Amino acid sequence: MTLKRRLVMILAVALLAGGLYGTGRLGILVQRDDEEAEVEEDTLFGHRDTLYLWYTDEALTDYLNSVVVSYSEYQDDVRVVPVYTSGLEYLETINQASLQTEEVPDLYIVSNDSLEKAYLAGLASEVRMPQGALPMEQILPETAVRAVTYRDKQMAYPFYFETSCFLYNKTYLEDWARAQLEAQRDLEIAEESQEQADNGEVEENASGKELAADISDEAVAAKIEETLPHTIDDILAFADVYDAPEQVEAVFKWDVSDIFYNYFIVGNYIDVGGASGDRSDSIHIYNEEAIRCLRVYQDLNQFFSIDTKEISYDGVLQDFMDGKIVYTVATSDALSRIEKAREEGEFAYEYGMSMLPDVSEQLRSSSLSVTQCVAVNGYSTQKEMANDFAVYLTQYATADLYTRTGKLPVYAGGTTYDNPNAAAFLEEYANSVPMPKMLETSNFWVQLEIAFAKIWTGDDANDSLKALSEQIMSQILGEAYTEEYIDLPEPVEEEEETVEAEGSAAEDGGDE
Repeated sequence: MTLKRRLVMILAVALLAGGLYGTGRLGILVQRDDEEAEVEEDTLFGHRDTLYLWYTDEALTDYLNSVVVSYSEYQDDVRVVPVYTSGLEYLETINQASLQTEEVPDLYIVSNDSLEKAYLAGLASEVRMPQGALPMEQILPETAVRAVTYRDKQMAYPFYFETSCFLYNKTYLEDWARAQLEAQRDLEIAEESQEQADNGEVEENASGKELAADISDEAVAAKIEETLPHTIDDILAFADVYDAPEQVEAVFKWDVSDIFYNYFIVGNYIDVGGASGDRSDSIHIYNEEAIRCLRVYQDLNQFFSIDTKEISYDGVLQDFMDGKIVYTVATSDALSRIEKAREEGEFAYEYGMSMLPDVSEQLRSSSLSVTQCVAVNGYSTQKEMANDFAVYLTQYATADLYTRTGKLPVYAGGTTYDNPNAAAFLEEYANSVPMPKMLETSNFWVQLEIAFAKIWTGDDANDSLKALSEQIMSQILGEAYTEEYIDLPEPVEEEEETVEAEGSAAEDGGDE
């Protein structure tokens, strides 16, 4: 039985059971009269051409159903059938369906790091922008364009993305900022009063005078903006002066066991595959800047003692919602989870998102990002129609993607980014490193995660990064590869420098 005929049967059963409207497994909404119990294939489909859109995330089902309905109104001679399938061996299943069935997946949603595999299997064809559509470069962040570029060709349409961002408890920062501003105000008043007293001036109505006006919300907001950390040193400085509420267990806590939340530490200085992540001759892992970044990361363990064996992202996010953490690193799912907790009365704070802090004033950060995109199957015989729908799906139909699915669209032309917290993710995404596509380095992320874990618990950052680079280069070249050792002395602690300076001064004094 063909897929089309199975769809008809499913729709017929649903209509008989449910009345006017029915939704089949493949997601097409059909309106029928009660007496039209018998569904005929020719009547249902008529002369319309059919495109099959495959996807693996069930959270997209309702959204895609609505999109294909709206598209049918826009393009009434084309019918799009969303097909939900398992993510296990996804591309292999698409390949099999392309070769062995009549219902070839004309287009499918896939992560950008799978594009090389898809291209080599003949499952991804070069983008063909419909007439009148704006080029990606004009409307999308450069990160998105690089994410879908392979061998200098655009192989898919960026749809939505995931990256990490800086999440903070806004209520705590508001309380702290207001207390700081009030203390500053009171100090200024006291100094002014003392100056007047010293000058023999008598202040009128001193006994009953209100010291000052209340601190404005605008002033508090400005203080928070000033306080938000731009570097990791700023986090440490804040931790030193912050008078934390009793329930706060950590100023800064994040999932140090997952490379997705750690990558910003080294992301600006590790190159795996060049700008588009598709060049095996552009691998630069072992370098001075990356070593320095990892040393900063290792030092954080003494300030924020986190057990890599017990930590988890879900646990960290729950601690944040319970008010136990001021700062953390989170992905976009945090927004919907926090809002749900608020609705259920399980989150009593205000929160905010901002870009991840730099490692230091000299060392910049860059997060890792994954872009889900829409690829047109190389085996499709309807590529022109498939490209047209892909543009519609990824550009014209994204206004309510976030509100309905929690996914952040790459195209910012809708209303999603009126939300400042969502907008922070788009800003971070524009600064992020797209997940590379190369099959030769597919294990790099696991190995980097292992290296991070070892460095966190005390392994030498220089040696660990050197060993990782040699492993990756060896598997790319097919022969043993040895990096030239970078002799980078450990930084001298400030206290040690002071002691040495004092000792030197004492010696100089003795000589005199």
